[in-house]
Amino acid sequence: PSPVSALIHAATMVTAGVYLIARMHVIFTLSPLVQWFVALVGALTLLLAACAALVQRDIKRVLAYSTISQIGYMFLALGVGAWTAAIFHFMTHAFFKSLLFLAAGVVILAMHHEHNMFAMGGLRRRMPVTFWTFVAGGLALSAFPLISAGFYSKDLILFEAFTLPRGNVLFWLAGFVGSLLTAIYTGRMVFLTFFGPAKHEPGRQPRWRMQTPLIILGVLAICGGFINVPDFLRTALPAPPESEHSGLQIGLESATGALVIVGILVAAALFVWRRAWADALYRLPGMAGVHAFLFSGWGFDWVYDHALVRPFVTLARINRRDFIDFFYTAVAWLNIGGHRVLSATENGRLRWYAAGIAAGAVIVIAIMVL
Repeated sequence: PSPVSALIHAATMVTAGVYLIARMHVIFTLSPLVQWFVALVGALTLLLAACAALVQRDIKRVLAYSTISQIGYMFLALGVGAWTAAIFHFMTHAFFKSLLFLAAGVVILAMHHEHNMFAMGGLRRRMPVTFWTFVAGGLALSAFPLISAGFYSKDLILFEAFTLPRGNVLFWLAGFVGSLLTAIYTGRMVFLTFFGPAKHEPGRQPRWRMQTPLIILGVLAICGGFINVPDFLRTALPAPPESEHSGLQIGLESATGALVIVGILVAAALFVWRRAWADALYRLPGMAGVHAFLFSGWGFDWVYDHALVRPFVTLARINRRDFIDFFYTAVAWLNIGGHRVLSATENGRLRWYAAGIAAGAVIVIAIMVL
């Protein structure tokens, strides 16, 4: 269910590793090699998952791969020692990802449980509240400059990946390219779902009980990033000293923001203005194979199945008839047989009960005499 997905992807299971490393960061700082490996895993994860999200058709699968990609950003931040940036993105991600999953659930319910984005379209006028809150979440996910929470947290990660001693240009470049991919697949998701001609007429319209959480989370997805702005409390606290990297930070944020806008425009061109371009791109030589490979999540499910699941099933079949299983099976069959014997005596016939009482009395008397 979408509320469960919202909780799982926003605040519980899938982000537990991020919290664990951040909570135990003192231990990880003792090994630069381990931190480098964490950053490398994060950089690869955010790129691989973003590429997979580009070709998904199921709206919830797009969001699931986007969660993997955003966790990659968090691990990248943890690997370079940007602990505050990692937890800050952890927080803002919870806002906009729970919003997107809940809004996707509303859309799926209205579309008669249809998950395929290519079977949707034209919903922005029929479901305006869901549309605008989904746009708010999409802007935060793509880190749209200045007006989204994701901009302030993700760009902080990229800045510290570029400037901190344990960061480097390659880690920053991975996050930079990931920003473009994120903007494209987010724009693709929004445009396919809410723009273009309507394929089906939505049925059940969302009520206020569904729309109220979307509005609250939409406000947080837009305004949640202001919490970590340095001069957010400038009227109450002394102004912080000027950062030596302020000019560099503005330059990096401007480049990333421009790239995000370009990514959204690319998505609009491919899936709203010139749909024929997307079809022509798919028909390029070899592109169908690349699409299928990315659609399968880089084949990780196949690898898991052949490297882990099938060997485990084979070992389980081999061990099914060992001594321990034989013992437990024998105990079970003994209980089943005893149950059948005892059940046979409870047949409702008075003579059986009288015979049982008599036999019991004889046994008791014999024991007392002997």
